[in-house]
Amino acid sequence: MSAYKPDFCPRYHLTVEMIGRRWAGVILRELLRGATRFRQISDAIPDITDKLLSERLKRFESEGIVERIVLPTTPVTIEYRLTDKGRALETVVREISAWAETWLPIEDNEKQPAT
Repeated sequence: MSAYKPDFCPRYHLTVEMIGRRWAGVILRELLRGATRFRQISDAIPDITDKLLSERLKRFESEGIVERIVLPTTPVTIEYRLTDKGRALETVVREISAWAETWLPIEDNEKQPAT
């Protein structure tokens, strides 16, 4: 049995809840890759619904992780960009990806994700 007994940390808990929401980590990963438009993000994530993607982007915006930019084009173009706070999560996302590549098996019928 491990002797490690950390004190409860509310900041850690909030962070894990924030990036651990369904599809949140994958959305962050796509934004870190440079996807900026709703459809680019949606197309890169199989099985995510537009409603859920919209909810997650709004939540990230309210948390200061993503900024929503409305471009004055016809029709109006909306882009999503990571803020400095959002870009600071890059190391975390990369480390989670590296851990997954090392420790989680890929099913034969699944497509191996690009890192």
